Amino acid sequence: MEESIGLTVSPEMEGLRIDKFLSEMLKDYSRSYLQKLLRDEKVMVNQKPVKASFRVSSGEEISVILPEMEELSVEPENIPLSILYEDDDLLVIDKPKGMVVHPSAGHESGTLVNAVLYHCQGNLSGINGILRPGIVHRIDMDTTGALVICKNDYAHQKLAEQLEVHSITRKYRAIVHGNLPEDDGTIQGAIGRHPTDRKKMALNEKNGKPAVTHYHVLERFGAYTYVECQLETGRTHQIRVHMASIRHPILGDQVYGPQKCPVKNLQGQTLHAMVLGFIHPVSGEYMEFTAPLPEYFEKLLCRFRGNHSDTSVLNND
Repeated sequence: MEESIGLTVSPEMEGLRIDKFLSEMLKDYSRSYLQKLLRDEKVMVNQKPVKASFRVSSGEEISVILPEMEELSVEPENIPLSILYEDDDLLVIDKPKGMVVHPSAGHESGTLVNAVLYHCQGNLSGINGILRPGIVHRIDMDTTGALVICKNDYAHQKLAEQLEVHSITRKYRAIVHGNLPEDDGTIQGAIGRHPTDRKKMALNEKNGKPAVTHYHVLERFGAYTYVECQLETGRTHQIRVHMASIRHPILGDQVYGPQKCPVKNLQGQTLHAMVLGFIHPVSGEYMEFTAPLPEYFEKLLCRFRGNHSDTSVLNND
């Protein structure tokens, strides 16, 4: 059965786009879910459906129709998980390279969602819809490392609030092309959809969302640099886009970097979500988890350390 939520526009929210208004008022729901409700004409002003660009007026009554939850169509699969932490409210896992986080076209099985459905026996938050149970944030298929999964809606809501105010600690390790001129730096630039390639993100000051990445040089290898990147915001492909924007794309990233990778058989970008820290939604204690570098990453660093000036070795296995 459908559920209807009634909202009234307060004076301080006068003039907001309705998609922004909904995200402020309905923090239990993801932006993508609210956008879908708008597209499906489930958001009504004066009993008429409105588009995302509609601007609200003080005192207006807004009705949001929530469709009945669909039966979950994603099958649990017995896929081994590398678990960094688990309790009754959440699960922190170390995602391997090549694993997609949630099902999508071409990736209907073998995803992290399939794996956690089996592991948690279906006890996951439902805020992000039927294809993304428990998923608060995601990392790309070829990015490895720490990811938190929520087992109930309360935990999901509390962690989503921390993401919203950028209080979650997220530190990544990456190898980038070139020799960065400074040991430390900050990259600022709004990120949005690429104007011509809808599968890519790009610096987009007009239609993008603010994004900030801090980086610190860990080791230099002449033609490459090993860095730690800390996210202040968490936009799609943020580190990949930001590093490419300063002409130091991530090694192995054929979307934002060179088409031909100098490392034979390297699949995707050398990017690892190493540190994840947040306030536990129930205990209120700050917790921090470290996902060790994957074996391929460690071996690559060893090869660089042994051949600082000769990069031809990279094509030999």
